[in-house]
Amino acid sequence: MTTELEYSATLTGASFLFYEFKQVVSLKIQGLGDSEIRERVLAENLFQYSVKASMTRSLPSVLRRVGVLDDTLRSMVLEESMETGKIINLYAIMKTDRLFFEFMNEVIREKLETDNYLFEKKDLNLYFTSKAEQDAGVAGWTEQTVNKLKQVFVKILYEAGILKDKKTGELNRLLIDEQLKRHFINIGDIAYVKAMGE
Repeated sequence: MTTELEYSATLTGASFLFYEFKQVVSLKIQGLGDSEIRERVLAENLFQYSVKASMTRSLPSVLRRVGVLDDTLRSMVLEESMETGKIINLYAIMKTDRLFFEFMNEVIREKLETDNYLFEKKDLNLYFTSKAEQDAGVAGWTEQTVNKLKQVFVKILYEAGILKDKKTGELNRLLIDEQLKRHFINIGDIAYVKAMGE
């Protein structure tokens, strides 16, 4: 469960990375281990980045995300719709990043449960302020780190399809495929389904 994870700022170098996520899932399904995947991604520039440093920065996050998926979820990423793949990626981000999971659970879920489809800058600011009050680690982050995390959170919401419009802050309910929802519930991860506003 997420509580074992400490708050971290690793998302500053990661974001949604859906394309990269799919590449790594595909290699994982072929039976490659993490170190082999690392070698292939770097040798063949599978993420198609112009700067190698960007690859070495984002790869550990992507490997962690793919690592928390079971075989069923991995095959769904490649075989089901792009929407389903994005939801699984969002789930993997929540599963590997406590700060983002709690944000989804405490801010987004609450808004969707009360049919409040407006996401404002102040929601994000209040969330980070309250986390800094609860956790010395978060309180010690630079303003630059916090601002970068806020940008990444917004980007993830947008790319996952929860944030319909960055300018107006209009939120959107995700339509989670029944089969996927059942699978999350069967593996004991209903908390993540709820955090997505289901």
